Amino acid sequence: MDALPLLAMIAGSAVVAGMARRTPVPAPLLLVAVGIAASFVPGVPDFTLDPHIVLPLLLPPLLHTAALESSYLDLRANLRPVAFLSVGYVLFATVIVGWLVSLLVPGLPLTSALVLGAVIAPPDAVAATAIARRLGLPPRITAILQGESLVNDATAITAYKVALAAAVGEGASWSAGVQEFLVAAVGGVGVGLLLMVPLHWLRTRLTEPILQNTLSLLIPFVAYATAEYVHASGVLAVVVVALHLGHRSWKVDFATRLQEEAVWKMVSFILESAVFALIGLQLPVVLRGLGPYAGWTVLWYALVVFALVVVVRFVWVFPATYLPKWLSERIRTREPDVDWKGPTIVGWAGMRGVVSLAIAFSVPLTAEGEPFPGRNLILFLTFTTVIATLGVQGLTLAPLIRLLKLPKRDVHAETLAEAQAQSEASQAAEARLDELLADERNALPGPLADRLRTVLERRRNAVWERLGTVNEETGESADATYRRLSRQVIDAERAVFVELRDSRRIDDELMRTLLRRLDLEEAAAWRAEE
Repeated sequence: MDALPLLAMIAGSAVVAGMARRTPVPAPLLLVAVGIAASFVPGVPDFTLDPHIVLPLLLPPLLHTAALESSYLDLRANLRPVAFLSVGYVLFATVIVGWLVSLLVPGLPLTSALVLGAVIAPPDAVAATAIARRLGLPPRITAILQGESLVNDATAITAYKVALAAAVGEGASWSAGVQEFLVAAVGGVGVGLLLMVPLHWLRTRLTEPILQNTLSLLIPFVAYATAEYVHASGVLAVVVVALHLGHRSWKVDFATRLQEEAVWKMVSFILESAVFALIGLQLPVVLRGLGPYAGWTVLWYALVVFALVVVVRFVWVFPATYLPKWLSERIRTREPDVDWKGPTIVGWAGMRGVVSLAIAFSVPLTAEGEPFPGRNLILFLTFTTVIATLGVQGLTLAPLIRLLKLPKRDVHAETLAEAQAQSEASQAAEARLDELLADERNALPGPLADRLRTVLERRRNAVWERLGTVNEETGESADATYRRLSRQVIDAERAVFVELRDSRRIDDELMRTLLRRLDLEEAAAWRAEE
């Protein structure tokens, strides 16, 4: 494929994603819809998903960013529900959906139906994270959905390999399937554990932010490729490494953290936008390959499979939520009580995405010298399931949350916790400052020492001021007014530096140095408002 259409697709998807931020429609849904519409425009080339590109090149950075933004502590606190969904549900859906589809479609072998079941079993990490972030779900539900989406791809890919081996005649017993799953899971976690410590050590030893960020961009690919090389789960290796690095990111230099966050936000935005646009662009490719499956019959199959996927998730989620608590006093003690609303949201938030399509496109064309039975139908049903879950569940998830009246984030309580944490940190910083200034080697003129104390006092009071009175004229808190004025003052300084450069009173290198100092100050103010 020529580079120009690919660049046009990436640029167009970024524009659509940016526009989606001004609409009530989540960006993934709008991107898929625009992708479908664009696929029928004359002259638009086919963008066939190549699993050899999507899985090793697109999946690792997407999983890496999702894991970096996740909480290791939250994941550990919700390990049981996450494991039940990411492993138990995926295997349950693979078997049940596959078996029912084999009964639904005449002539479709059970092995091919199980391949389809494995392909459409895992909810997508990108879709779950994007929609959960947009809707502001309760923290525990968000943690469970994010944790599930980080691990379930590994389960689905392993289940797919086992089902595919049976379908192509290579033989696959239950014991062999369990063995392959354990090797993939244990091996992937093991590779992640082996890599995470030296990678973190290297990140903390590099002194140049540009080198540190280069390493950061390479890490997910290194983890994935290393695990796959030893026939382990690259997905789990990426997740383990990213969770460790994210948990210990505070040990990295501040300049690296600022740059790294900006870089990964850009990478994540571009990849997420392109991925969902690619999903919509697959429609012509899928339709052309239907062959004998056509007409209303195949649409009926698509509707039934979508219904099966939705129902089977609820069939698993509710018993998996309540049975362990009924059977184990330890679980009842450790985990909070939940009503029916939480499991309902978790059950409905099962959007499928690009990983399912990538796996489906990796189904071989032949098996034992004959065309792979039902391959075209598998592609079509995977595509329709992805589109239906994104469209139906994605569009109705927000109204469902409003209907159920789930508790929203308590902004006041969060701000109060932030203020208390900042107060404790400022007290420790002031004690350390007094200790440092008592040393003659750190002697400072009075005004400079007072400036340090003023900065600490300002930092401590800033959060409390957000809880205080609001300016009647502007509707701002005192802290918000302070930050707005700070930015305007910085803008005035910036304009002078540029004018001095333009009049040749300073050179470009000095201007960039001065502007960088202002940028860091403004970045600190901007991050405090997030």
